[in-house]
Amino acid sequence: MTSPHPTTAPCQWFSRLASVLDRRSVPRLAMLFLGAVLARGRRTVTRWSRAARLSDQFRPCSTAVAAAGKKADSVAARLVFAAIKPLVAGAGRPTVALDDPPTQRYGPHVPGAGVHHNPAPGPAGSPYVYGHVFGVPGLLAAHPTWGVIALPLLARLSVRNKDLPGIAPKHRPEFRTKRELAVELLRWAELWLGLLGQPLRVVADGAYAKKEFLKPAIALGMTVVGRLRCDASLWSLPPVIPPGQKGPGRPRAYGTERISLAKRAGQRRGGAAGAFTLYGERVTKRYKTFLATWKRAGGAIRVVLVDEPTGWRAYFCTDPSAAVADILTTVADRFSLEIAFRDCQEVVGAGQQQVRFLWANIGAFHLCLWTFTMTGAWAWSRSEEDLVDRSVSPWDDPTRRPSHADKRRAWRRELLAGEIRAVLRPGVTDAEIQAVAERLLNLAA
Repeated sequence: MTSPHPTTAPCQWFSRLASVLDRRSVPRLAMLFLGAVLARGRRTVTRWSRAARLSDQFRPCSTAVAAAGKKADSVAARLVFAAIKPLVAGAGRPTVALDDPPTQRYGPHVPGAGVHHNPAPGPAGSPYVYGHVFGVPGLLAAHPTWGVIALPLLARLSVRNKDLPGIAPKHRPEFRTKRELAVELLRWAELWLGLLGQPLRVVADGAYAKKEFLKPAIALGMTVVGRLRCDASLWSLPPVIPPGQKGPGRPRAYGTERISLAKRAGQRRGGAAGAFTLYGERVTKRYKTFLATWKRAGGAIRVVLVDEPTGWRAYFCTDPSAAVADILTTVADRFSLEIAFRDCQEVVGAGQQQVRFLWANIGAFHLCLWTFTMTGAWAWSRSEEDLVDRSVSPWDDPTRRPSHADKRRAWRRELLAGEIRAVLRPGVTDAEIQAVAERLLNLAA
């Protein structure tokens, strides 16, 4: 199957990512990547097929999406080498953020979907949402102008044990907790992102501050940064044994004095103030920091208590030598992954795909993640003038960095301009010009 579209570098990304599938599905998946970028409105798989001019092959397209879900690990590895590695080469220690927000779905027969807590219900929203929950690692890349941007790479579908009977036995996965799935994602990240030549740093919310997640991450050589519960069971450092003296048994790994975070935070003495760049702004924070031992981490950790307007917050780092600025900056940078999830749902359309098979649902979600990341990689080295035309929006804030919607529109314009240039050649027929005009009108309307 030949493609009428230009073979620019981004389109070569599509072919390279699709090359891990069976040769019969490679061209369809490559064209579906293009359709996912060009599609507008409700972004279903059929809408992707129409935008890619594959309407007569909608069933094989659904099969290609499901195949991408089964081969997601390999496709994501190709994405790292094709689009991500050039952006972060030589940028220092890479940081991976982890999160698992729900993606709302509709219909009673969506495999793997269930009722989950809604982390952002809004003023009139329900505390619960029906849909899928995917655990996603995002590589935090620092742009020289736009700040830190999260680039999602891979996902694992988390299905509650009570929802597993709703999946056909042929495709039913084994039950695994979110933390077990997160450890799988870390092993994948250590394998492929470890090729960047730097040890990885992981930042996650307080739900991952468990030994089932922390100890495997530390065993992989990763440093973990996250939120610490106010009632965390912390202990002092073990006593220092003088040289030449050794008591009976093994040396203590944990201290004998219990540390109360509430008492430490309530004490007026021992605090300090420092200026940090958090969320793109320079702010001054009052904080306390100390070393403690924590059985969930298997040893010593660095604890940072920060005085916020709503009260004290506690953070930890499994590297005791980490600086306070690095810990607080890493925690703040994790927010970019939440912004990426919001854009994946609102701009890219994650969760809008009306597919009913388990692997098709997983593949459709991955296509949304990968097109989001490729859009960010495409726009990485381009100027704001190439991405945003603020002359048509005089009310726009000139200091605002280009949004993902701006980048997506600019990429769509370039891809469509390539189609127009391809047809404006010597000897073109009126029928070819009319076909391209109708296609562009269908994409715009």
